Amino acid sequence: MTALDLSGVFPAMCTPFDEDEEIDFETLQTDAQRLEAAGVDGLVPVGSTGESATLTHDEHIQVVEAVIDAVGDVPVIAGSGSNNTREALELSERSAEAGADGLLLISPYYNKPEQRGLIEHYRTIADAVDLPQIVYNVPSRTGQNIEADTAVELASHENIAGFKAASGDLGQIGEIAERTTDEEFAVLSGDDALTLPTISVGGTGTISVSANVEPERTCAMVGAALDGDYERAREIHHELGPLFRELFVETNPIPVKEAMEIRGYGPARMRSPLSRLSEEYRDDLETVLEDLERESAAVPDAEAN
Repeated sequence: MTALDLSGVFPAMCTPFDEDEEIDFETLQTDAQRLEAAGVDGLVPVGSTGESATLTHDEHIQVVEAVIDAVGDVPVIAGSGSNNTREALELSERSAEAGADGLLLISPYYNKPEQRGLIEHYRTIADAVDLPQIVYNVPSRTGQNIEADTAVELASHENIAGFKAASGDLGQIGEIAERTTDEEFAVLSGDDALTLPTISVGGTGTISVSANVEPERTCAMVGAALDGDYERAREIHHELGPLFRELFVETNPIPVKEAMEIRGYGPARMRSPLSRLSEEYRDDLETVLEDLERESAAVPDAEAN
Protein backbone atom coordinates (compact mmCIF):
# COMPACT_ATOMS: atom_id res chain seq x y z
CA MET A 1 0.00 0.00 0.00
CA THR A 2 1.24 3.47 -0.89
CA ALA A 3 1.43 5.72 2.16
CA LEU A 4 -1.01 8.63 2.27
CA ASP A 5 -0.49 11.65 4.51
CA LEU A 6 -3.83 12.17 6.25
CA SER A 7 -2.99 15.40 8.02
CA GLY A 8 -4.54 18.73 7.05
CA VAL A 9 -7.70 19.76 5.23
CA PHE A 10 -9.67 17.53 2.87
CA PRO A 11 -12.82 19.21 1.49
CA ALA A 12 -15.80 16.89 1.10
CA MET A 13 -16.68 18.07 -2.39
CA CYS A 14 -20.12 18.92 -3.74
CA THR A 15 -21.36 17.37 -6.97
CA PRO A 16 -22.76 20.14 -9.22
CA PHE A 17 -25.81 19.45 -11.39
CA ASP A 18 -27.03 21.26 -14.49
CA GLU A 19 -30.63 22.27 -15.29
CA ASP A 20 -31.43 18.68 -16.29
CA GLU A 21 -29.98 17.35 -13.02
CA GLU A 22 -27.07 15.82 -14.92
CA ILE A 23 -23.56 16.12 -13.49
CA ASP A 24 -21.88 19.38 -14.50
CA PHE A 25 -18.37 18.02 -15.03
CA GLU A 26 -16.88 21.33 -16.16
CA THR A 27 -17.94 23.06 -12.94
CA LEU A 28 -16.81 20.04 -10.91
CA GLN A 29 -13.32 20.18 -12.37
CA THR A 30 -13.06 23.96 -12.03
CA ASP A 31 -14.02 23.61 -8.40
CA ALA A 32 -11.42 20.91 -7.80
CA GLN A 33 -8.76 23.19 -9.26
CA ARG A 34 -9.94 26.12 -7.11
CA LEU A 35 -9.62 24.03 -3.97
CA GLU A 36 -6.21 22.68 -4.95
CA ALA A 37 -4.98 26.23 -5.61
CA ALA A 38 -6.27 27.26 -2.17
CA GLY A 39 -3.81 24.85 -0.56
CA VAL A 40 -5.96 21.95 0.61
CA ASP A 41 -4.23 18.68 1.39
CA GLY A 42 -6.57 16.41 -0.54
CA LEU A 43 -10.04 16.17 -2.08
CA VAL A 44 -12.91 13.87 -1.15
CA PRO A 45 -15.51 13.52 -3.93
CA VAL A 46 -18.72 11.45 -3.83
CA GLY A 47 -19.18 11.32 -0.10
CA SER A 48 -22.36 12.42 1.68
CA THR A 49 -21.68 16.03 0.69
CA GLY A 50 -21.28 14.86 -2.91
CA GLU A 51 -24.79 13.36 -2.87
CA SER A 52 -23.44 9.90 -3.57
CA ALA A 53 -26.78 8.38 -2.56
CA THR A 54 -28.42 9.84 -5.68
CA LEU A 55 -25.66 8.89 -8.14
CA THR A 56 -25.55 5.72 -10.18
CA HIS A 57 -22.43 3.60 -9.79
CA ASP A 58 -21.21 4.71 -13.22
CA GLU A 59 -21.77 8.39 -12.33
CA HIS A 60 -19.96 7.80 -9.07
CA ILE A 61 -16.84 6.60 -10.86
CA GLN A 62 -17.12 9.31 -13.52
CA VAL A 63 -16.98 11.96 -10.78
CA VAL A 64 -13.90 10.34 -9.25
CA GLU A 65 -12.20 10.20 -12.65
CA ALA A 66 -13.09 13.81 -13.43
CA VAL A 67 -11.63 15.10 -10.16
CA ILE A 68 -8.46 13.05 -10.62
CA ASP A 69 -8.05 14.41 -14.17
CA ALA A 70 -8.57 18.00 -12.98
CA VAL A 71 -5.89 18.21 -10.30
CA GLY A 72 -2.13 17.92 -10.15
CA ASP A 73 -0.44 16.46 -7.07
CA VAL A 74 -3.23 16.71 -4.51
CA PRO A 75 -4.50 13.24 -3.50
CA VAL A 76 -8.08 12.23 -4.25
CA ILE A 77 -9.90 10.13 -1.65
CA ALA A 78 -13.04 8.61 -3.15
CA GLY A 79 -16.17 8.00 -1.13
CA SER A 80 -16.98 4.36 -1.78
CA GLY A 81 -19.15 3.22 1.10
CA SER A 82 -22.52 1.49 1.09
CA ASN A 83 -24.77 -0.46 3.44
CA ASN A 84 -24.17 -3.49 1.23
CA THR A 85 -20.66 -4.93 1.62
CA ARG A 86 -20.61 -6.31 -1.92
CA GLU A 87 -21.65 -2.94 -3.31
CA ALA A 88 -19.07 -1.08 -1.23
CA LEU A 89 -16.41 -3.52 -2.40
CA GLU A 90 -17.37 -2.99 -6.04
CA LEU A 91 -17.29 0.80 -5.68
CA SER A 92 -13.96 0.57 -3.87
CA GLU A 93 -12.43 -1.64 -6.55
CA ARG A 94 -13.69 0.60 -9.33
CA SER A 95 -12.43 3.71 -7.54
CA ALA A 96 -9.01 2.11 -7.18
CA GLU A 97 -8.99 1.25 -10.89
CA ALA A 98 -9.94 4.87 -11.67
CA GLY A 99 -6.81 6.03 -9.87
CA ALA A 100 -8.05 7.13 -6.45
CA ASP A 101 -5.33 7.58 -3.84
CA GLY A 102 -7.53 6.45 -0.97
CA LEU A 103 -11.07 5.53 0.03
CA LEU A 104 -13.61 6.92 2.49
CA LEU A 105 -16.09 4.29 3.66
CA ILE A 106 -19.20 5.31 5.55
CA SER A 107 -20.38 2.61 7.94
CA PRO A 108 -23.34 0.56 6.69
CA TYR A 109 -26.52 2.58 7.17
CA TYR A 110 -30.12 1.55 7.81
CA ASN A 111 -29.44 -2.16 8.43
CA LYS A 112 -27.50 -1.33 11.65
CA PRO A 113 -24.96 -4.16 11.86
CA GLU A 114 -23.51 -5.17 15.21
CA GLN A 115 -19.90 -4.26 15.96
CA ARG A 116 -18.70 -7.68 14.78
CA GLY A 117 -20.51 -7.07 11.48
CA LEU A 118 -18.81 -3.70 11.11
CA ILE A 119 -15.41 -5.31 11.63
CA GLU A 120 -16.14 -7.97 9.02
CA HIS A 121 -17.44 -5.34 6.57
CA TYR A 122 -14.35 -3.15 6.77
CA ARG A 123 -11.89 -6.03 6.81
CA THR A 124 -13.48 -7.57 3.73
CA ILE A 125 -12.85 -4.40 1.75
CA ALA A 126 -9.41 -3.74 3.26
CA ASP A 127 -8.30 -7.29 2.43
CA ALA A 128 -9.39 -6.92 -1.20
CA VAL A 129 -8.38 -3.35 -2.09
CA ASP A 130 -4.79 -2.23 -1.58
CA LEU A 131 -5.42 1.45 -0.89
CA PRO A 132 -5.41 3.51 2.32
CA GLN A 133 -8.95 3.45 3.70
CA ILE A 134 -10.75 5.76 6.13
CA VAL A 135 -13.52 4.40 8.33
CA TYR A 136 -16.33 6.96 8.52
CA ASN A 137 -18.47 7.11 11.66
CA VAL A 138 -21.58 9.31 11.40
CA PRO A 139 -24.30 7.79 13.61
CA SER A 140 -26.80 10.56 12.78
CA ARG A 141 -26.95 9.20 9.22
CA THR A 142 -26.31 5.51 9.78
CA GLY A 143 -28.18 4.79 13.00
CA GLN A 144 -25.21 2.92 14.48
CA ASN A 145 -22.10 4.14 16.28
CA ILE A 146 -18.69 2.61 15.57
CA GLU A 147 -17.45 2.02 19.09
CA ALA A 148 -13.91 2.86 20.19
CA ASP A 149 -12.97 -0.83 20.60
CA THR A 150 -14.08 -1.49 17.02
CA ALA A 151 -12.10 1.46 15.63
CA VAL A 152 -8.99 0.38 17.52
CA GLU A 153 -9.30 -3.18 16.27
CA LEU A 154 -9.70 -1.98 12.68
CA ALA A 155 -6.66 0.29 13.02
CA SER A 156 -4.43 -2.78 13.17
CA HIS A 157 -5.19 -3.60 9.51
CA GLU A 158 -2.43 -2.29 7.24
CA ASN A 159 -4.88 -0.82 4.72
CA ILE A 160 -7.12 0.93 7.27
CA ALA A 161 -5.33 4.24 7.64
CA GLY A 162 -7.79 6.53 9.37
CA PHE A 163 -11.07 7.30 11.07
CA LYS A 164 -13.43 10.14 10.14
CA ALA A 165 -15.16 11.10 13.37
CA ALA A 166 -18.62 12.65 13.07
CA SER A 167 -20.26 11.27 16.19
CA GLY A 168 -20.12 14.51 18.14
CA ASP A 169 -18.65 12.54 21.05
CA LEU A 170 -15.29 14.18 21.77
CA GLY A 171 -14.61 11.69 24.55
CA GLN A 172 -14.83 8.79 22.13
CA ILE A 173 -12.79 10.64 19.51
CA GLY A 174 -10.05 11.33 22.02
CA GLU A 175 -10.06 7.72 23.19
CA ILE A 176 -9.58 6.44 19.64
CA ALA A 177 -6.69 8.86 19.07
CA GLU A 178 -5.15 7.88 22.41
CA ARG A 179 -5.39 4.14 21.81
CA THR A 180 -4.00 4.25 18.25
CA THR A 181 -0.90 6.36 18.90
CA ASP A 182 1.31 3.34 18.15
CA GLU A 183 -0.44 2.71 14.82
CA GLU A 184 -0.07 4.57 11.54
CA PHE A 185 -3.62 5.74 11.94
CA ALA A 186 -5.13 9.20 11.52
CA VAL A 187 -8.19 10.56 13.30
CA LEU A 188 -9.94 13.22 11.21
CA SER A 189 -12.79 15.47 12.21
CA GLY A 190 -16.00 14.98 10.28
CA ASP A 191 -17.74 17.88 12.01
CA ASP A 192 -16.47 21.38 11.22
CA ALA A 193 -17.41 22.79 14.61
CA LEU A 194 -15.30 20.08 16.29
CA THR A 195 -12.23 20.23 14.04
CA LEU A 196 -10.18 22.30 16.48
CA PRO A 197 -11.21 20.26 19.56
CA THR A 198 -10.51 17.05 17.63
CA ILE A 199 -6.98 18.17 16.80
CA SER A 200 -6.47 19.15 20.44
CA VAL A 201 -7.09 15.53 21.53
CA GLY A 202 -4.84 13.99 18.88
CA GLY A 203 -6.65 14.41 15.55
CA THR A 204 -4.70 15.14 12.40
CA GLY A 205 -7.11 17.33 10.44
CA THR A 206 -10.54 17.41 8.88
CA ILE A 207 -12.72 16.13 6.07
CA SER A 208 -14.60 19.38 5.86
CA VAL A 209 -17.80 20.83 4.46
CA SER A 210 -16.91 24.45 5.23
CA ALA A 211 -13.61 24.12 3.35
CA ASN A 212 -15.63 24.13 0.13
CA VAL A 213 -16.51 27.75 0.89
CA GLU A 214 -13.57 28.95 2.99
CA PRO A 215 -10.62 26.70 2.10
CA GLU A 216 -7.89 29.22 2.92
CA ARG A 217 -9.27 29.99 6.39
CA THR A 218 -9.84 26.33 7.14
CA CYS A 219 -6.29 25.49 6.09
CA ALA A 220 -4.96 28.35 8.23
CA MET A 221 -6.90 27.15 11.28
CA VAL A 222 -5.85 23.53 10.93
CA GLY A 223 -2.25 24.46 10.10
CA ALA A 224 -2.01 26.67 13.18
CA ALA A 225 -3.47 23.95 15.41
CA LEU A 226 -1.13 21.29 14.06
CA ASP A 227 1.78 23.67 14.68
CA GLY A 228 0.62 24.14 18.27
CA ASP A 229 -0.47 27.75 17.79
CA TYR A 230 -3.83 27.33 19.48
CA GLU A 231 -4.33 31.05 20.05
CA ARG A 232 -4.29 31.67 16.29
CA ALA A 233 -6.29 28.51 15.57
CA ARG A 234 -8.95 29.52 18.09
CA GLU A 235 -9.19 33.00 16.57
CA ILE A 236 -9.91 31.55 13.11
CA HIS A 237 -12.26 28.95 14.60
CA HIS A 238 -14.33 31.80 16.05
CA GLU A 239 -14.28 33.67 12.72
CA LEU A 240 -15.65 30.54 11.05
CA GLY A 241 -18.12 29.68 13.82
CA PRO A 242 -21.12 31.44 12.25
CA LEU A 243 -20.43 29.66 8.95
CA PHE A 244 -20.19 26.29 10.70
CA ARG A 245 -23.64 26.87 12.17
CA GLU A 246 -25.26 28.14 8.97
CA LEU A 247 -23.97 25.18 6.94
CA PHE A 248 -25.95 22.77 9.10
CA VAL A 249 -29.30 24.54 9.57
CA GLU A 250 -30.69 21.96 7.14
CA THR A 251 -29.45 18.61 5.94
CA ASN A 252 -25.95 18.67 4.43
CA PRO A 253 -25.25 19.47 1.58
CA ILE A 254 -28.30 21.74 1.14
CA PRO A 255 -26.77 24.81 2.84
CA VAL A 256 -23.25 24.40 1.46
CA LYS A 257 -24.56 24.15 -2.11
CA GLU A 258 -26.49 27.36 -1.53
CA ALA A 259 -23.30 28.97 -0.20
CA MET A 260 -21.40 27.72 -3.26
CA GLU A 261 -23.96 29.38 -5.53
CA ILE A 262 -23.84 32.64 -3.57
CA ARG A 263 -20.06 32.67 -3.94
CA GLY A 264 -20.28 31.79 -7.64
CA TYR A 265 -18.58 28.40 -7.29
CA GLY A 266 -21.39 26.19 -8.56
CA PRO A 267 -25.17 25.73 -8.78
CA ALA A 268 -27.30 25.04 -5.72
CA ARG A 269 -29.37 22.40 -7.53
CA MET A 270 -29.98 19.16 -5.65
CA ARG A 271 -31.24 15.80 -6.81
CA SER A 272 -34.51 14.74 -5.22
CA PRO A 273 -35.34 13.99 -2.44
CA LEU A 274 -33.09 16.83 -1.28
CA SER A 275 -34.38 20.34 -1.93
CA ARG A 276 -33.06 23.90 -2.08
CA LEU A 277 -32.35 25.79 1.14
CA SER A 278 -35.45 27.32 2.71
CA GLU A 279 -35.79 31.05 2.08
CA GLU A 280 -35.88 31.71 5.82
CA TYR A 281 -32.20 30.71 6.08
CA ARG A 282 -30.78 32.28 2.93
CA ASP A 283 -30.47 35.86 4.23
CA ASP A 284 -28.53 34.75 7.29
CA LEU A 285 -26.22 32.64 5.13
CA GLU A 286 -25.59 35.56 2.78
CA THR A 287 -24.80 37.82 5.75
CA VAL A 288 -22.26 35.36 7.16
CA LEU A 289 -20.56 35.01 3.77
CA GLU A 290 -20.47 38.78 3.31
CA ASP A 291 -18.95 39.21 6.78
CA LEU A 292 -16.21 36.71 5.97
CA GLU A 293 -15.44 38.44 2.69
CA ARG A 294 -15.30 41.80 4.45
CA GLU A 295 -12.86 40.45 7.04
CA SER A 296 -10.67 38.97 4.30
CA ALA A 297 -10.63 42.27 2.42
CA ALA A 298 -9.67 44.15 5.57
CA VAL A 299 -6.72 41.84 6.30
CA PRO A 300 -5.79 40.34 2.91
CA ASP A 301 -2.84 38.28 4.10
CA ALA A 302 -4.30 37.10 7.40
CA GLU A 303 -5.46 33.75 6.10
CA ALA A 304 -2.36 32.84 4.13
CA ASN A 305 -1.60 29.17 4.55
